[in-house]
Amino acid sequence: MIACPYCGSENTEGTDVCNDCQHSLTDLDHPALETPVERGLMKDRIEALTPKAPLTVAPQTSIGEVLSQMTAASIGCVMIVEGDELLGIFSEFDAVRKVNVDAAQLADRPISSVMTPAPITLEAKDKIAFALHKMHVGGYRHLPIMTKGKLSGVVSIRDILNYLSERIGVRA
Repeated sequence: MIACPYCGSENTEGTDVCNDCQHSLTDLDHPALETPVERGLMKDRIEALTPKAPLTVAPQTSIGEVLSQMTAASIGCVMIVEGDELLGIFSEFDAVRKVNVDAAQLADRPISSVMTPAPITLEAKDKIAFALHKMHVGGYRHLPIMTKGKLSGVVSIRDILNYLSERIGVRA
């Protein structure tokens, strides 16, 4: 059991908010970090992954053009932007799920018609553990990274796996 520092109520270990007063308890329940990998995930920031510069396209760019750019660059996603605003993301998952065998028929349609709008983003100063958590919970392979509210990069699950491999001494 964990006691709420605000009202003294006893709550089950791992509870996010107090059952009685509804104050957040997330800062009170931290597991012991036993390995260098665990400590690194909780301490290191996303910027340590050296997020790659994202490939960006306008929302009116055709699906066919985007697919060609992704193939030529050997990348798994593009960011759809207008000015400085991130509107959406289009990933290889979207290509398979939304375009698939209809690629030829949809080639001239705008990418905005099949993008994932308003993607989840993180700041470069956020912890790597946050990125891993967001990817796991959302089923994402790529996350747009922001710096001071502006798109600055993209990290993939591969970036995190490389980070983990380095920390446990496995060479990819």
